[in-house]
Amino acid sequence: MLDNLPRGTICIEDIEMGMSRHLQKVVTDEDIEMFAQISTDRNPVHLDDDYARDTIFEGRIAHGMLTAGLISAVIGEQLPGHGTVYMGQSLKFLAPVRPGDLVYAEVKVIDIEMAKRRVKLECHCSVDGKKVLIGEATVMAPSRKFD
Repeated sequence: MLDNLPRGTICIEDIEMGMSRHLQKVVTDEDIEMFAQISTDRNPVHLDDDYARDTIFEGRIAHGMLTAGLISAVIGEQLPGHGTVYMGQSLKFLAPVRPGDLVYAEVKVIDIEMAKRRVKLECHCSVDGKKVLIGEATVMAPSRKFD
């Protein structure tokens, strides 16, 4: 994975509006197979070339939640990072991700509720500059006062 900042924690006291973090990852056949194993989602559109060719996607695609997991990685590792509690996530899938695609996942702070340590993040994933997933996440950020 390639990301723009080291992993760790950004406490609520240091989070600012507009702050963003990202990572990039090539989705591999092995990633798709492991996700199918872990999730038990063995839909052939993800795993069977012959089956997938005859679908609207005209080929195999990664699980949508595998792509969404990259958003979780940015949140849990970079912004806010370690100690973050996920409270909610909305997702809209715009286009498929295929084996071999380089996915760019980014989150950006769009609201801060300091008293409750809540941070709202605009989230998206893209492939070759085209958004494939959009959404928003609400998280509880760690604090130097409590954690």
